[in-house]
Amino acid sequence: MKKQEKVISRRQMLEMSLGIGSLAALGGSIFAQQAGRLLTPEVDMGPFYPMLKPLDKDADLTQIAGSKTRAAGKIVHVTGRVLNEKGEPVKNAKIEIWQANAEGRYSHPADPNTAPIDSNFQGYGIITTDAEGRYRFKTVKPGAYPVNADWTRPPHIHLDVSGKIDRLVTQMFFPDEPLNAKDRILLDLGSGKESAVARLLSPTKEIEREAMLLAWDIVLAKG
Repeated sequence: MKKQEKVISRRQMLEMSLGIGSLAALGGSIFAQQAGRLLTPEVDMGPFYPMLKPLDKDADLTQIAGSKTRAAGKIVHVTGRVLNEKGEPVKNAKIEIWQANAEGRYSHPADPNTAPIDSNFQGYGIITTDAEGRYRFKTVKPGAYPVNADWTRPPHIHLDVSGKIDRLVTQMFFPDEPLNAKDRILLDLGSGKESAVARLLSPTKEIEREAMLLAWDIVLAKG
């Protein structure tokens, strides 16, 4: 990987390195990024990839199967397409998702964050794109967390995308976050940083009131 984060301390690790089917139907038009099909940048997997994956790995990270209580935090719906550089859909691409909870804490034993673990937050999921390369998942907005006194990581979601040919590990960033402008990992992406930031869409009737709807296409070189 390009940007290495070593599992020692948070500072060392990071410094050294629902049913929304109607929304998915819009994926071929509204959600297509029109920036010349810029490749989605590679970002290091980071130190908090789950060691013990939950039994529930579906596309709804806000609620664990069998529980009536949903995770704390603002609900977020993410939808888009996996495409190749030519704009062709990549069907049956496998996407692994993992992230911190609303307090900025990962369910990982190496995370030194003292924020509480949310036992109702799934934190990890696996989804597969459809015939048009479309994907969608539901989660909560991850909290920011400090790396050191000079660096706080902005909200972001990790993804590991496996297409027919390519594999890409990356991070999706949230739009209009002040911390984006100072995040060393995002800044290191240079001209590719814009394609790492999702777009905010107006909410629809299909999602919860006050939930956030984000669109983000993932562009692989060959698919």
